[in-house]
Amino acid sequence: MSRTQFEERLFGILRWVVIAFLAVVTIAPFYYMALLSLKPIDALLLDPGSLWVSAKDLTLATYQNVLAPTAEGGQGLLEMLFNSAAVSLGTVVLTLAAAVPGAYAISRLKFFGNRKVSALFLAVYLFPATLLAVPLFVMFAKIGLQGNLVGLAIVYIAQTVPVSIYMLKNYFLTIPYTIEEAAALDGCTRLQTVRKVVLPLALPSLMATGLYIFMIAWNEFLFALLFLAAEPDRWTVSLGLQQLANGVEVSKTVLMAGSVVLTIPVVLLFFAAERLLTEGLTSGADKG
Repeated sequence: MSRTQFEERLFGILRWVVIAFLAVVTIAPFYYMALLSLKPIDALLLDPGSLWVSAKDLTLATYQNVLAPTAEGGQGLLEMLFNSAAVSLGTVVLTLAAAVPGAYAISRLKFFGNRKVSALFLAVYLFPATLLAVPLFVMFAKIGLQGNLVGLAIVYIAQTVPVSIYMLKNYFLTIPYTIEEAAALDGCTRLQTVRKVVLPLALPSLMATGLYIFMIAWNEFLFALLFLAAEPDRWTVSLGLQQLANGVEVSKTVLMAGSVVLTIPVVLLFFAAERLLTEGLTSGADKG
């Protein structure tokens, strides 16, 4: 056997070993979380380390408890899911509406300080969220947006616009300028070129950026706690889940059910957009 053949076989085996290891590390925690959410509390107490539960012992009572309204004795996570969905989807739409023209301008238009502006957008992330929390809370309280989902969405938009512009800019740089010149020769204005030519080509990057924004807004906790702590009917699901974790009377099976409910929407979105997401994450890799 030649050295080349040996290396090909070795790396072929190692590749599958690494893939299997990463799959186990990724799937095992979620499997155990889902298993605990389906276990009766007495079965968990008797054998907490068991990695299997018989079909007759499976129960959905934990999900009924965690999703039922608080008025009916439940934890009210269903309403929190709607709150989180409204804030997250609104953040995605408005962030992309602001980031697309900003990223296009930086990637295509020549103006004084072009490179510095691009770097400043990313430099916003040098400031920790805790540094901005108190000033934002005071400012929003004075204008009446404290304890409001709209105010929370505005904060998320301010957080995600800079990095979204940076991500989209790298993709726009990979689109040949000759395509836009051809559209201009056909009579398209700059706005029509962006809408009819650039955006369809940028769909993978838009999908990847949109999912990234959605995950930030869906999982964010600090600003949700700061803005909505006094308004339980407007809590997001991450805030509600934290309250479950701190609850003395809440069983771990109910907590795991809430964790599954929090995780599933993002997982479903990822699998639904897997192809476009993969293309979007790798786009612009050769441009800086």
